[in-house]
This record gives sequence, structure tokens and C-alpha cells, in this order.
Amino acid sequence: METTKTVTLGLVGVGRIGVMHARNIAAIAPQLAERERGVELRLKLTDVAEEHARAVAAEVGAEFVTGGVQGLIASGVDALVVATGTQTHPELIRAGVDAGLPVFCEKPVAGSVADSLPVLEYIAEKGGVVQIGHQRRFDAGYLEAKRRFDAGEIGWIHSLRAMTGDMFPPSVEFLATSGGLFRDCSVHDFDILRWLTGREIVEVYAKGSNNGDPAIGEVGDVDTALAAVTFDDGTVGTVSATRYNGAGHDVRLEIQGSKDSVMVGLDDKTALRSTETGVAFPAGETHKTFAERFDAAYRAELAAFVELVLGERTNPCTPEDAVAGYFPFPRKMGFVSAAMAPSERFGPISVPLPDVPSLFGCRTSTRM
Repeated sequence: METTKTVTLGLVGVGRIGVMHARNIAAIAPQLAERERGVELRLKLTDVAEEHARAVAAEVGAEFVTGGVQGLIASGVDALVVATGTQTHPELIRAGVDAGLPVFCEKPVAGSVADSLPVLEYIAEKGGVVQIGHQRRFDAGYLEAKRRFDAGEIGWIHSLRAMTGDMFPPSVEFLATSGGLFRDCSVHDFDILRWLTGREIVEVYAKGSNNGDPAIGEVGDVDTALAAVTFDDGTVGTVSATRYNGAGHDVRLEIQGSKDSVMVGLDDKTALRSTETGVAFPAGETHKTFAERFDAAYRAELAAFVELVLGERTNPCTPEDAVAGYFPFPRKMGFVSAAMAPSERFGPISVPLPDVPSLFGCRTSTRM
């Protein structure tokens, strides 16, 4: 084994997502230490909720640092992991870039495409390295689907059906600042459709409804939504999401092609039951949360970031690519579903792709 390298990550924010990342960093440390080129992974963390942050640090064997992001940077870290609220992402990304540190930031880059573009320009001007968190790109099922498509095994795609179903809604307080169902949940589906197909969405028709807690509608969100989309090569698809999928947390992608059809997320834990006689599949206990469903993918995502920090791989999700995934949410839709009242109907709406070469200049794909 080659000489072990030490990588110290600085985690900003230990709310729900931050705690998950802290635990995952601790979980991947032994695996990284056992690599041929061993890595000793260390963690420092900070949060304004100091007592809670100290408890999290003690749980995962990390060091708590005062002083926020600047305190972390001054303490000596090799990279930043940003897991704070969306509104703080731009300033924390800039802080990491200014310090010459690679940054992993949970999606999105900022609260809107308009707010994101200056951040992208800043990163480019400074030569920063920023990876955005889209964990589905590291999920075994999605990776296999992409391999089959790229290898020509599916043929050319004629239909795509993506869905994300939460078993139960998060708090209304979270929903009030989440940006809406499409941006909070379905953005993962829009991102993975671009990533898998290499195509851009050019037309959207969307509809939302509220049949659950009225408080969700009162904060401007919907609990269920469906978008019919058209890609730049004419391929059609649907993206659906709900906060009330009582059978369990359900994330699937059905890909139908000229040669074969495949489905991501179809296993013994899939949150549905067959009504056909004698069919018991799927019979396992369903996933309850997104963290459980994508546990392995979240760990792989952070392991990839460590490899990026070490200069061992290319960036698996650049900020340009992440922001491009938001363009299916046109201004008329309020950028997200927050403006989509239950009785309001949109579409079909063309999605003009702006002249931003860094976002759309490298998208290529051919039919198999």
C-alpha cells in the first residue's frame, strides 16, 4: 500500500441532511483507509446550533469548530461540505472557492436559475472546484440503466416515466421554504433524465393538486404534481411526485426503448403490490425515507468527492450541469410548483434554453 494521505473535510451545517452526511463520512472512512492508496479521512464540523453540533461531532468522532465557515477554513481543512439551507449556498460556495478549497454542496446552487448564474461565473473566474449533490447518479440501478442505454441495449428511447413518492410529507415549516414539490423532489428526476439520455427538455405541461394537509397549500405548495415533458429529439416522458405515497418511499424510472424496456427501482422493496393471482413480488419491507432508499448512493457520492479532492477523478456533477437541470421549470410556473395552485393549469410551455455555453454547449447524444 502506498503512503496514506490525510483528507480533512469541513462540514457546514448539521441539520437533517448535514447529520446524514456526517454519519456517511464516518461510514466511508474505513473503506477509504483500505484502498491501495489509503486515505485517512477526518471530519470537522460547525453549525450555529452549537450544542446540537457538539453532540453530532461526538457521535461521529469529528471535531466541532466555532466561527462558522471561516472558523472551519482557519482551522485547516482540505475541502468543504455544505449542507445548510438553500439561501446560504452561494455565499458558502464563494467562501470555499476564495479559500482555494474544493466544495461539495447539496443541491441547489441557489434559490433560482437567475441567482445561480452569477455563482457559476464566480466559480469559473476563480477556477474553483465545486461538486453538487445529486446522489441518484451514484445509485446502482441508475448506473446500470445508463450503461445499458449507452451500450445500445435499450435502443432509442420512445418513453420515460420517472416518479418520486415520499411516504409522508416533511414539516410544513420546511415546505414553506423548500421552493416547492418540483424543486425539492422532482429536480432529482429532471437531473437524472438529462444525465441518462444526454437530451434537453424543451417543452413542459404541468398540473398539481392538494388533497392532503391544507396547510401545504397555504404555504404555496402542492402535495402531488405531474409534468409531461418533451425532449429536444421528440422523446416524451412524465415526471410525477407526491408527498403521500402511503405504501412507502418510492423512486422509480421506467425506460422504454426500441429494443428493450427497463425499470430502475424495481426490487423486493418497491412500494407497490401486484393484483395478479399468484404474484407475491415484491414482498419485502418497503423503504420509508429517501435517506434509506439511497443510503449506498449517498456514501458513494461522498467517496467520489474525496477522490475529486485528491485529483483522482473528474467532477461527477458540476454546478453548470446541476443548474441546467432546473431549466424545465419556466418562469410562468414560478420556477417551481409553489405558484401552481390546484386549479391552475400550465402548458404546454416551451423551455427556451438560454445562450449559456457552459450549461448547454456540450450536450451530445445519438440514437442507438
